[in-house]
Amino acid sequence: METSKNQISVIGLGPMGIKIAQLYLQKGFEVTVFNRTAAKARQLVQEGAKLVETLHEAVEASPLSIVIVHNYAIATALFAAVETETVLNGKIIVQLTTGTAQEARQSEAWFRNKQAYYLDGAIQVAPEQMAQPDTTILFSGDTEKYAAIEDTLKILGGNLKYLGKNIAAAAALDTATLSYIYGAAIGFFHGALIAESENFDVEEYGNIIAEIAPGMGEFLKHEGAVISSGDFRISQSPLAISVSAAERILSTAKLSGINSEFPQFAANWLKRAKEAGYEQEEFAALIKTLRSPA
Repeated sequence: METSKNQISVIGLGPMGIKIAQLYLQKGFEVTVFNRTAAKARQLVQEGAKLVETLHEAVEASPLSIVIVHNYAIATALFAAVETETVLNGKIIVQLTTGTAQEARQSEAWFRNKQAYYLDGAIQVAPEQMAQPDTTILFSGDTEKYAAIEDTLKILGGNLKYLGKNIAAAAALDTATLSYIYGAAIGFFHGALIAESENFDVEEYGNIIAEIAPGMGEFLKHEGAVISSGDFRISQSPLAISVSAAERILSTAKLSGINSEFPQFAANWLKRAKEAGYEQEEFAALIKTLRSPA
């Protein structure tokens, strides 16, 4: 099935849904929108979108529908209430609602049973960062259907990542990137406490972090390759260095009288790796300890 180049439905009009609809309107698409609270569509209607009263009408209006609601439970409830299941026959549904890998698998099975094609996705930026060359969006699912709509999806951003047929891949990698983001953010906030303890301007500390971030990204890219290869011989950074660094952070927190929960947590993980005999391996060898029960 070839997807129309000029028809698309957007289901869900939170900030991201509104942005997505606007991007397609700007490219001359015939955009149909649906939201449980119709008032949110007022501006989009003024910009040329067509507001419909039911999800059934939204799906019926276009060969491709993008779903971007608060969570999978809402999406599941909305589609379970469509007037006739045959409206989904042959349609392509792109789910950009964030959820778990398990939810993605369940959704794929449900839509397949309704003779619809289903792709799962995860947006890695905020609405104001959409449609940029480096806007990263993860996708997974049917290879042929992704290829059929890839050009249409490229309107949303220049760095689309198709992760393969495994429908759960986009949700799983979204959760993985969030794990990195929150881990880094917690470390950043603890670092801000250290800066404050020495009366150092936290804004300047943030500037320094921004400057070293690209290099750290390259380092983590290398560590990812180490894990993938399974070869943990020292190549950039011995785990022993991180063991002593974590102990130093913990000592600093205690001596400064600031919260020490985060460095204690990190030091405990690294101590386990040392006790397991990984001290003279690459830093990435820490993952071998994490794979085992605590």
